[in-house]
Formats: sequence, C-alpha cells, structure tokens
Amino acid sequence: MATHTSRTLVGRDDELAQLAELVGLGEAGRRWAGRPGTVLLSGDAGVGKTRLLIELRDLARAEGWRVFAGHCLDFGESALPYLPFSEVLGRMAADLPELVEGVTRRHPAVAGLQPGQRVRSDSDQVPEPAATERAELFAAMHHALELAAADAPLLLVIEDLHWADPSTRELLGYLFTRSWTNPVAIVASYRSDDLHRRHPLRRQVAEWSRLPSLDRLQLSPLPPDAVRALVAELAPEGLAERRLADIIARADGNAFFVEELVAAGGGDWVPDDLADLLLVRLDHLSEAARQVVRVASVAGRKVTHDLLLAASGMPPADLDAGVRQAVEMNVLVAGSRHYEFRHALLGEAVYDDLLPGERVRLHGQYVAALTSGAGRGTAAELARHARRAMDHDRAVEASIEAGDEAFSVGGPEEAARHYEQALELLENAERAERLGVDRSKLAVKAADALSIGGDAMRAAELLHEHLERLPEGAPEARARLLSSYASILMSTETALDLPALSAEAVELAPAGESPLRAKVLATHARVLAGFERIEDAEAAATEALGLAERIGMPILASEVVTTLSGLRMKQVHGSDRDALRGALEDAVDRAVAAGALSAELRGRFLLGRSYQEDAQWEGAERWFTSAVERGAEAGLPWAPYSIESRWQLGWVYYARGKWDAALEIVSIVDDEVGPLIPRAILEPIRLAIQATRGDDVLPALQRLRKVWVDEGGVAVFTAGTEIEVAACDGDAGRALDVYDSVVAVLSQIWDERFPGRVRLAAQALDAIARALPSAPAAERAALVARADALRADGEAVVTRFAAKKSKWGPEGQAWAARLVAEHLRVRWSGGIDAPDRDELLAAWAEAVAAFERFGSVPELAKLRTAYTTILRLVGETGPAREQADIAREVARELGATVLLDQLHTPGSAPARSANGAASTQLTAREREILALVAEGRSNGEIGKQLFISTKTVSVHVSNILGKLGATGRTEAAAIARRDGLL
Repeated sequence: MATHTSRTLVGRDDELAQLAELVGLGEAGRRWAGRPGTVLLSGDAGVGKTRLLIELRDLARAEGWRVFAGHCLDFGESALPYLPFSEVLGRMAADLPELVEGVTRRHPAVAGLQPGQRVRSDSDQVPEPAATERAELFAAMHHALELAAADAPLLLVIEDLHWADPSTRELLGYLFTRSWTNPVAIVASYRSDDLHRRHPLRRQVAEWSRLPSLDRLQLSPLPPDAVRALVAELAPEGLAERRLADIIARADGNAFFVEELVAAGGGDWVPDDLADLLLVRLDHLSEAARQVVRVASVAGRKVTHDLLLAASGMPPADLDAGVRQAVEMNVLVAGSRHYEFRHALLGEAVYDDLLPGERVRLHGQYVAALTSGAGRGTAAELARHARRAMDHDRAVEASIEAGDEAFSVGGPEEAARHYEQALELLENAERAERLGVDRSKLAVKAADALSIGGDAMRAAELLHEHLERLPEGAPEARARLLSSYASILMSTETALDLPALSAEAVELAPAGESPLRAKVLATHARVLAGFERIEDAEAAATEALGLAERIGMPILASEVVTTLSGLRMKQVHGSDRDALRGALEDAVDRAVAAGALSAELRGRFLLGRSYQEDAQWEGAERWFTSAVERGAEAGLPWAPYSIESRWQLGWVYYARGKWDAALEIVSIVDDEVGPLIPRAILEPIRLAIQATRGDDVLPALQRLRKVWVDEGGVAVFTAGTEIEVAACDGDAGRALDVYDSVVAVLSQIWDERFPGRVRLAAQALDAIARALPSAPAAERAALVARADALRADGEAVVTRFAAKKSKWGPEGQAWAARLVAEHLRVRWSGGIDAPDRDELLAAWAEAVAAFERFGSVPELAKLRTAYTTILRLVGETGPAREQADIAREVARELGATVLLDQLHTPGSAPARSANGAASTQLTAREREILALVAEGRSNGEIGKQLFISTKTVSVHVSNILGKLGATGRTEAAAIARRDGLL
C-alpha cells in the first residue's frame, strides 16, 4: 500500500519558516524581549494545520524548548469547560510534578482542572457554584506557564479552537493579553471554514486580532505542484497521470483529501462524497479493528484504553489486536493516555455510518462503563452517552451533575444548557418523582445560570413556563419560582407588578427560620428598593438579614447588607451621601470576603451610580471600571450589574470625551452570539459617537427599534441620536415622528412622564429650531405650536419630580435648562410671540452654565455650537467667536466632524450693523430672491419663478450671504426675519 502520511512536510516550507520566526525559533526567529510570540493559525479542515504544528513542535524540541499541547473536542451540547487546559496541566504534572504541586498550593482552584479531578466519583457532594474562582484559575495557568519557562523557552499549542467552550476562549484570551517575564510562545489553531457568521469564535478572533502582540497565519490550499510532490511522497511507486490529475482536481489543494484519495486506491468506484471516501479506509481492516473503530467513534475524537475496552465488550486480546491494526493503518493514533482518530472527519464519518440501533447500543455500553467505574470520564460525557442511549433517568442525573461542575468553574452558559436538558427530560412527572428531583429548584438554577450568562429574557420565560404548569398544592415551589421570577424581571421591561409577585412569594414561603424564607425576603427587599418603596424594603431586608445570620448564610447576608446600604444611599444627599458611600464600600468588602460575587458587583455598580448621579465622573469611572473588571475576571461579562456597569462606564467615557475608550468598552457588542438585550444597551453609545463623527448610523438605529419595548434605555438613547441626525438633515418632521414613536413606547412600558422625556423634548426642539428658518410660511405656525407642546411635555416631568421631592441631579438640570433655551430659540426664529434679545441670550447662557456644571464634554460642545449661531444672529460676534473656538477645539479632539462642519466659519464673520442696516445694501432683486430663499426654495426653483438662470440665482445668493454676514441660507433667512427684510 501507499504510505498514508508523508514523513516530509510538503508545500509548507514557507509557512513553517514564518511560524517558527513568529514564535521565536531559529536564527531568524523573534528574540525574546518581553513580547510573547502569539499566533492564530487557521485553515480549512484537512489543509495541514496539525501537520505543520507537529513540525513546529519538533523544531522547538530540537532547540531545547518545552512543548505542551491541548486539544478542544466536539462535545456538542455537553461542553466541558477548560478541557484543553486540563490536558496541558496533566502533561505538566507528568513532566514537572513539583511545579504543578507548587502552583496548586498557591492557587487551590486549579486543582479542579487536573484530569484526575474532573472524572466522576462516588461522592454525593455537589460542588457549589464558584464563578469567582475563574480569576484564580486564569492566574494559576499564567503562573504555571511562567514557571515552566524559567529554565527553557516554552511553546503552548491549543488545537481546534472552533470546538472550544466559552471558558476556554476566555482563558486563552487572558493569556494572549498577559505580559511574560520568561519566554512563552502560544500557537492556537482553528478551522476557518467552520466559522460561520454566528460562530462564537468569529468575534473572538476579530477581537484578538487587534492585539499588537498577536500574529495570524492562514494556511491556503496547496498549489498543484505541491499536491504532485505530496502524492509522490505518499506513493513512491508513482501513479498514472490520469489518476494523478484526478486526485489534483478532486483534492482541491487539501492535504488530508490528497492523503485519503491516495490511500483509498485507484478506480472509479471511489465515491465523490468525502464521508464515503473516508469509510473506504475501514475496508482494509479486520472485523475486530472495524469494531474498535466503530466503538471509538461513539466516544468522540479521543478515548482512553480502559474506557474503550469496557465499552466495547471485546476480549482484551481482540481489542489489542484491533487497536494495533487501526493504529498501523493510520485510522487511530496512539497517545500516552488516549487513542484518537487521525482526523476528526474520519471519526464523524464512522459514527454517521452506524445504524441507529447500533448507536443506541454502543452509547449504552459507554454508560455502563462510566457508571460501573470500569472506565473513567466526566459527567458531561456520561450525560451525552445517556441521552443518546435513551437512558433518560441516568441522563437527568448526569446532566445536573455536569451543570454543577460547569457552574463551579465559571461556565454559566454550559451549566444552563445542562440544566435545561435535564428539565426537558423531567417533563415526565413519573421520572421526576422517581428520581426525587425538585423541578422548581432545578428551574431556578437554570434561570440563574441563564441570567448570569446575560440572557435574562430567556431566564424569565423559563420561570414563567414552570409557574404556569406548577400543580396546585406546592406553596414552597411556587414561592421559590415567584421570587426568582420577580428578581430576574427587574432587569427587563415588564408590565407585571413585581412587588406584588415577590410579596406573594413571601406569603407562600414557610414561616420560621427557613433558608427559603430568608432568600425570598432578600429578593423582596431588592424588588421593593427598585420601586422606591424604601421603608418596606428596609423592613424586608432587616428580617432577611436576621434570618441569614441566624441560619448561617453568609453569602445571602452579604447581599442583604448591600441592599440596605444602597437603600440608605438613596435617602441622603450632600455630605451625608459621602458618609454613606463608606458604608457601601464596607458592604463591597464584606461581599468580597464572603465570596458573594453578585452582591459585590451590585455594590460596585451602586457606588458608581452614586457618583454618576452627582456628575462626579472620576468616582463613577473608578467604581464602574472595578465592576467591569471584576465581572471579566470571573468570566461573567454579561452577568447582572457587570453588564450594567459596562453600559454606564461607556456613557461616562462618552461624557468625559474619552471616545476611543468608550468604543473599546462597548466592542463586546460585536459578539454576535452574545445575549441580544445586553448587546443592545451598549450599542447606542457607539452609534452616538459614530453619528457625531459623520457616519451613516440610521440603519443601525432603526434596527434597534425592535428592542425598544424590551429595554427602555435603548429607546431613549437611540431615539435621541436619531432625532439629532434628523436635525442635522434639517428634517423636523422626521425628528418629531421619532419623538412621538419613542414616547408612545416608553409611556406604555414606563410612564408618560419618564425623566428621559426632558432630553428627548429638548432634542426635538433643536430639530425644529434648525428647520424653522427655511420652512415654508404655511408650516411655521404649526412647528411653533408643536414646540410649545414639547416644552410643556418636558416641564411636566420636571414638575412631577419636584412634587415627589426626588433627586433631580446635574444631568436633569442641564437638559431642563436646554429645554427652555431651545424653546425660546424656536419662538425667536419663528417670529411668533418672540422673546426679546436679552431673554433669549440669558436662557442660552444659563443652559451653557448648566451643562458646564454637568460636565458632559460632547453635549456642551453641541450646545456651544448652537449658541454660536444665536450670538452671531444677534450681532454678538465677539462672544460668538469665543464660543465657536471652544467648541471647535473640543470637536477636533473628539473627531466630531458634524460639529466641525457646523463651525466651518471660525467665528470671524463681519459684525453686522444694528437695526438691520445691512438691508440697505441689498438690491431689489436680492430682496426678492431672499424672500424665496426664506421660503425654502432651491436655486433652480427660484430661477424658474423669476425667469433667470440657476447660475445667476447662485451669484445673487452668494452676494446676499456676504452682505448679511450669514454662513448659509438658513442663517440668512433667520437674519431676514429678525431685521424685518421680509
């Protein structure tokens, strides 16, 4: 037979040299200077990535490097967090046992990742969820690699990232961004053809590609000459030209396909379908070897000898003979602990070729092997085999165990998937009763995992479904579900009465010192606090705290202390507020000590909000940043209060003019597999920046309208940006349509006097003011009347807050001042019940002062830009120049091209004569044209009406602008109305 795999690397010399240079091998390699050689290696399945990495490994070892490799496996829905790093730790423990023992003593959490610790045991103990250990795991891996590279450079290889679980991707990303004292190089490979548009790795690769320390290497298909050379290596006796041409045409430059085509032999009987082609390889095996391969395919890509023996049911001698032949024929590869298919596609093809009944039987044999202890494996593996073996009872137990294991190492997405699979199987009430599983507890666990993973909507739907189907006479289960339902709905938009839901949960909870009652009361306090029912919330929290401390629930006690501290913060202002911030900081410290991550994130968020409400940007930035970083360290960027902190931090960066930082912090929205609503709340920040920089953001803004009803914050900010875009286009009608649409939605899900309405009304008034000078006379009265209504809308909100004695901070005060200023601007521009000059200027001066107190850099620049126009229109050229220069400097720093366009005249327009003296310079024809300009007519329309050419009209318009000192047609029309020229 032809040699199946070439012993010589063919057609990849350039790629190998480039890869070696990037990681620091050889004379041409990058010498160590504190910068890791980090490479993403990509290519289609079978193109030769693994072969290239083998060559790289051999080169590295020849130069005295240490090499450790880990592989991601396709467990499908039964993902096992950190699997490749477990493999790496296992290899390190074998080669450097003392090093691993030292790292484990320093970072105990890493012990859970060692291969021997991830197999199922007979213990009935269920690991507690410990998402906070993720940061320690990350630090431990970094520390272990650093130590391993102390006396020799180290190469870490992670293969098949397209199968990586989210936790593995997070850990790898962490390593990519760390600095190294010792020489550590990392190469990670993935199948580029597997990365469809919504593949989770796609966004991650794009994010990693921005790292300056990372390089990418794409393996392209082999050219025809290289394929010929490869065939010559595989079949030294040579092939007929027709056969060789057939292989070149059908292999399409894929080295694996070439190997398979050559190994399959000649003849027209070789099928076109790759799976059929792969299965031809089995025809050369004995029956024992074929059975070994079939059983191995059910395990996935890898299987240990003991598990394969136990699952196959074959006599040891027959198994050994079958494995030996499969290895010799290059179907399987023997590793130190595992057998694996030489290529994943081969294992998949063998599995797909099994008959349905055969698959079920073989999966059942794996279940028996795993549960008897004859073979060792993870709970995730057992769950997968049990489901496919139709052993549903075992699948339920294993899925719950797998979910707990995933949760314990910070994998909420994987945990939720396992729990939901168990719940699906527990739809059979007899099974649930037989297994003694409380479906309400499991539903809450699944909802918590979904919520922590960022999908609160899905979590709420799951709980609602279980509440609807809950049988009568289950008060504790209903209390548990209702409490969790109310808590999760707090992070969504809903018309449900959440205090009533949580109150019902309290009524149903068992009396006395019950853990369930303590939890339900703690949730009730949080819900009441969210609805500003301060006294009731304090009462519930106090009772919950007493119960938690008596029963011995330190994590819950920490959460309640955070709630109480937040409640007290809401009731004070001024210096007392500063004092209470100290109490809230103590609550955060207590949460850290108790390992209460949720309470810690909430406390950091509340501290950030307390500074943000007072426009104390440095404090807000500090605490929001700490919450974002803590969530990221725990691997929970989408978790409640982690994502909200990221959202608010983005707006803080926006307000402080740190737009590049804002764009970076919200870049997580590019993760297309991330939860919809958390991504949607971040995107308006980016769109607001892009709009001010002149990008076309309307399609994206309109796309986000679909989530207005689910998240009011998205509605306020996207509508505000859409109104501003319409204002820049001079389209007041479109701006008012957006205003009406967003108010209709928010009045339904919130209340018609929601705080953001002041901002939206002021922005809509700005659109009217810009469009009014060039609007037809017939429309002006209607626009001014609409402006009156907008001011009334905003002032009704301000009045309501004053009546409630609610805190109306610097931001609200600034927008309220702008509301008044914009309304007077409309009245003045429209000439209807116009304010006098002093009243107009005083209102705008106050608005500018209010925004200076608020401290929003971009909003103040926008306001100064409008103020500049008003000052110039009333002849205050000196102050106009001053305001324009300040606004222009800020706009340049921000890259705000829209503002720069509005400020294109650098505040140096000639001073106008008082009392309309410039009008004496206009000819009769120019006055006639000016009147038509004020009606909004184009040059072409004016030319047709006056029977002159468009070019002549253009000359007249230029003369008019020069004589009036106007920067454009809109300003000329405003001057004309001011000076009575019409």
